Amino acid sequence: MLVALLGGYTTWANLHPVRLNASIEIQASPEEVWEVLTDFSAYPQWNPFMTSAQVTSPGGRLEKGARLRIVLHDASGDMTFTPEVLTDLPGTELRWLGKMGPGWIADGEHRFAIEQIRPGRVRLTQSERFTGVAVPFAQGMLKSNTLPQFHAMNKALAQRAEQLHR
Repeated sequence: MLVALLGGYTTWANLHPVRLNASIEIQASPEEVWEVLTDFSAYPQWNPFMTSAQVTSPGGRLEKGARLRIVLHDASGDMTFTPEVLTDLPGTELRWLGKMGPGWIADGEHRFAIEQIRPGRVRLTQSERFTGVAVPFAQGMLKSNTLPQFHAMNKALAQRAEQLHR
């Protein structure tokens, strides 16, 4: 009976993800925004949320299958995780998957989408889809601590891209 309940809860938790979404318009080209987004060595200079990021895979190239080491900062403090890059489409999309534990405890699929609105202007959307058995218990914290950091990072990225590419 207990196994059936746990199995049912696990299935339910994975079918009901928590989603966070934050967008901003930036006066820059998709390539200029991509350049700022993927210049991980500069994150400590401007990024209030992802205070450190690096590619840890052999070769150090940002590409599908690469491993990253990212330090996140929010109201609860710092957290380090090592996601795997799922999509690396320059000027368009960067997406990775981070896992806590064996994968059914908590997974976060993070995505940056860059959409050109008109020449010299883009919409950057940062989003994350959280699944796993621990996620329903963390939903309030994700929305109150993490989502504001998405907005802060987007704003800082916009300022940096607009300053660098005037």
